[in-house]
Amino acid sequence: MKNTVAALALSGLIGFTAVGCAVTRDQSTIGEYVDDSTVTTRVKAKFAEDPTVSAMSISVETLKGTVQLSGFAKSVTERNQAEMLARRTPGVKRVQNDIVVRP
Repeated sequence: MKNTVAALALSGLIGFTAVGCAVTRDQSTIGEYVDDSTVTTRVKAKFAEDPTVSAMSISVETLKGTVQLSGFAKSVTERNQAEMLARRTPGVKRVQNDIVVRP
């Protein structure tokens, strides 16, 4: 765990101050942030591997396990496939599908 936190800190994903972590009201804890980042990365990886889904046209954001999909799909099939892939990703609690179909 120490190595993971150190690696994330070095990569700029986590900022530390001399007194600890700076987390303000309505923000996730560092652990939640790391978990959400991992979920986002996993969903994006699934999109990149799937020939139906354009990973470049669909955005993925995760907050406290809720994945929000946005952007544009070329068909209802692509929109539905993106949602299904997100739902089947470990760590996803809920999916908000805001993808717009634009042929």
